[in-house]
Amino acid sequence: MSDEQSMGNSPTEKPEQPSPAMFETKPAGDARMPAVAWVVAGVVVLAVVVVLLVVGRRKSGPPTNTIQPLAAYATNLPLSQFAMSESDSYVGGKSTFVDGHIHNAGDKTVIGISVQVIFRNDEGMPPRIETLPMTFIRTREPYIDTQSVASNPLKPGDDRDFRLIFESIPDNWNMQMPEVHIIGVETK
Repeated sequence: MSDEQSMGNSPTEKPEQPSPAMFETKPAGDARMPAVAWVVAGVVVLAVVVVLLVVGRRKSGPPTNTIQPLAAYATNLPLSQFAMSESDSYVGGKSTFVDGHIHNAGDKTVIGISVQVIFRNDEGMPPRIETLPMTFIRTREPYIDTQSVASNPLKPGDDRDFRLIFESIPDNWNMQMPEVHIIGVETK
């Protein structure tokens, strides 16, 4: 038996050739995008423009490093007895606390207080300004625990101790007691 016969091909058989249609280029069809695709793309672009306009109209708050004016009711909330302390955390961070005392000398019940704390420096650089909600000291034993003003409203004539907590303060801070300004008061 010859080698050709052992491989299953007879000398008269030819190996299969690929059909020429397989390698032919297809006739150029309509290469334009369908109208539906253009309509969908137009709707998406229009939606994005509308969203950007709506977001752009929203009033942005004042710059973060700008001292805000005092709240109208702030004159009825004198602050006193300021003290600072620090605490190291287990993960190597440090927290700084500003404690103080507040009295409601007005005729409204206060349910929310926002403050700006101004850390000045001696380098002629702008101060670091932190804006945060005031929290009242709820308990002192076994550790100091705080709560929001809303959970323990400050009624006319009431006094409370408060705590402001900072996870980072500027390196160039002049180590003086920072200024605390009441810039927002919610009353009922």
